[in-house]
Amino acid sequence: MSEDKNAIGVIEYEVSLLVRRSISISNSEKRIGNLERSAYLLLRQLDESGPVGVKALADEFRLDISTVSRQTAGLEAKGLVKRIPDPVDGRASSFVLTEEGKRQLEETKQARVERYDLWLKDWTEEERKLFGELLTRANRTFLD
Repeated sequence: MSEDKNAIGVIEYEVSLLVRRSISISNSEKRIGNLERSAYLLLRQLDESGPVGVKALADEFRLDISTVSRQTAGLEAKGLVKRIPDPVDGRASSFVLTEEGKRQLEETKQARVERYDLWLKDWTEEERKLFGELLTRANRTFLD
């Protein structure tokens, strides 16, 4: 029982450090790529899912609709996404990536991949794969 509590304690502390360091990096000039985290995640979701409305994006990220609406409006103003009629409900609208949005997403994604590759350069491919699998599992678990 004590070992289980110790493992949870280590996880709690290390996740706290990881989040703190991630925030610190994103707030500094060391930010990875040209896109802020929220823009990157929204563009990445649109790239993977195709046309998506604000409600679906809000549900995916467990955010308030007004927050996602503000973020997508900002992306639209920058020419990174465009609004189209919703394929299912013509009264609603969905968002798709523009060519500029795709370009900036790809540029930022490449910069992020290079940075993580550098950070994890001393890890074996097996360790990287396991870490990716555990992060994926943790993210899915945290949704429940």
